Amino acid sequence: MRRADPQPTRRVFLGTAGAVMAAGGAAGCDSHSEQASEQPRSAAAATSTATSTGTSTGAAADTPVPPTGRYQAGVIIPQPAQPNLLAVVADIDDTAAPGPLLAELGQIVLALTAGTEPRLLGLPPGDLTITIGIGPRIVQKTPAAKTAGVTLPGTTDLPQFSREQIAPQARGGDLLIQLCASDALVLPVAAAALLDQAGARVTERWRQSARRGPNTPVAPGRTAPRNLLGFLDGIIGPTTTPEQHNDLWLAAPAQVLGGTIAVVRRMELDLQKFAKLSVPDQEAVFGRQRATGVPLSGGTIATNPDLGAKTPDGRYLIPADAHARRAHADVVGVGLMLRRSYSIDDPSPGLLFISFQNDLRTFTATLTHMDASDALLAFTTTTASATFLILPGFDRTHPLASTLFG
Repeated sequence: MRRADPQPTRRVFLGTAGAVMAAGGAAGCDSHSEQASEQPRSAAAATSTATSTGTSTGAAADTPVPPTGRYQAGVIIPQPAQPNLLAVVADIDDTAAPGPLLAELGQIVLALTAGTEPRLLGLPPGDLTITIGIGPRIVQKTPAAKTAGVTLPGTTDLPQFSREQIAPQARGGDLLIQLCASDALVLPVAAAALLDQAGARVTERWRQSARRGPNTPVAPGRTAPRNLLGFLDGIIGPTTTPEQHNDLWLAAPAQVLGGTIAVVRRMELDLQKFAKLSVPDQEAVFGRQRATGVPLSGGTIATNPDLGAKTPDGRYLIPADAHARRAHADVVGVGLMLRRSYSIDDPSPGLLFISFQNDLRTFTATLTHMDASDALLAFTTTTASATFLILPGFDRTHPLASTLFG
């Protein structure tokens, strides 16, 4: 396999959106709702009972997470999230056929999560999940794109935003491999097996290892970790099945049912600059209390921020430029994102951010709105960015990506 330098500069990171949504919420491997109780709506979404009828809540680290079902594992299961993540972004060679490649990777995912893949080197997979997505360039090559045209979800790339310092190597990509597990040791070994299977058909762009802190309860079945800025991260998102149907999962066309759109960004955080602020000023940046995660408008950590609440002298309790206000879905006029934020410290302290949504505009409109005056962005620098169509679920009978490539 040919591997490009994954760090063309020390600042090849993923970003602004990481902090962007820092107070708003996290998810992915980190979600908290059902994997869907309804019957599969497409062949590739055919199913394993464990994945299609319920969520894994508080499972032990050695409890396997079923990789098959309507949706790929690693988006809404397990819950709570595994503490370790490895994201690998790569390109697919122009001479390679994406369909067969993705089908092969799906078979390796099944073997890795079952612990039967020799390239796992005898390591127990535990709660390993592997989630695979394809970038706009590859989506545009699918037979479905020829019939659906530019309206096919996943064909649109991210625009450039302000506060970005992104090298060409760190912008975009054809393939996302997201690996999560309680055992950090298993992640690079599993990634190596997948990349070895791909061989010269894939060239790695960059990778990032990340971790999340201990879980803090938010509501029954919901938790959130702290980020490097000291605030609870991962509070708001589509937590119910109806919300997920509305805002998370793709509903059309049939070829993408059970898929979703991921945005992946990595960023640096200016910890020294943020630490110089007083605690009240830090809380004003986020719009939440640092110790508890409760909105500055009051209530509990799970309370939706009251953006109209004011002090007796007429000042907003949640400042006009607070992250909780600027990134709020109701203010922006978009759906909810299922967000995950993981902390990183290599090559610099920062945040790896992944959001899942069924409309890319949910992310782009939110970040555009934040760009205008979100106080949190003053402490972030985005250094890598990409978007991917997370493929619909699969099983041994219906290979990964078969609904898109036949």
